[in-house]
Amino acid sequence: MPKRRQLRRFDLRHIEGVTSLIGVDEAGRGALAGPVVAGAVLVTKEFLEGRWAVVKSGRVNDSKQLTAAGREELWAEFETLAGLGQIHAQFGVADVAEIEHFNILGATKLAMRRAIEGIYPPGAFEQKTEPDLFTPAEEVRNFQPTVSAKILIDGLPLRHFPYPHQGVVSGDARSLCIAMASIVAKVTRDRLMNELDAKHPGYGFAQHKGYGTEEHREAVLRLGRCVQHRDLFLRKLYAGRIDPAQGDFLGEVGV
Repeated sequence: MPKRRQLRRFDLRHIEGVTSLIGVDEAGRGALAGPVVAGAVLVTKEFLEGRWAVVKSGRVNDSKQLTAAGREELWAEFETLAGLGQIHAQFGVADVAEIEHFNILGATKLAMRRAIEGIYPPGAFEQKTEPDLFTPAEEVRNFQPTVSAKILIDGLPLRHFPYPHQGVVSGDARSLCIAMASIVAKVTRDRLMNELDAKHPGYGFAQHKGYGTEEHREAVLRLGRCVQHRDLFLRKLYAGRIDPAQGDFLGEVGV
């Protein structure tokens, strides 16, 4: 438990000088099938110093380290916190067609951008000129200051990303808002994969969530691909280049 409390301390250190932090993480990047989903969670210093964060945030962890029931329980609490205005949480989705078009890295950035835009629109982080003595009175009355937020993204910094941000390697195990975002992304994607299981029976999407388990690989070789499979990943499967030890394409099952 003490290690998990460091997540909150990490965010308290990084929120100095800004009014809020936005943690961002993804789920499904290494799967053979289904969309990639990103979560974004905004927290303030008031929240980080508040009762929920102090008393209950120790239960938050990297989504892959939690059970499905534990993630769902925390999701429900996030919904309550969001309803009270204590946090803001959004998710963004990039589907298989977008993964094929932009490649998995491009689609992941697209999903992350959509999640962040659900909290703040493009341009919210642009610099704005403060009113001065020469600013017309009407502009002074209508002036809205730039959002004072820092974006923390799990992993290395992203090139050609439209929002200024800081990459945090293993961020879902170090930052509370990133860990919360990882839960939002994972729960959202799991629910989408459950829906796809009903539409495409036989592959076991509800069990393995599209990752490259032995069961899934055997089903693809037996049934062929469906529209939710990623062509590039499957070409490597057919070529015999994917195996359980090759994490680049299998990712974390985390079911």
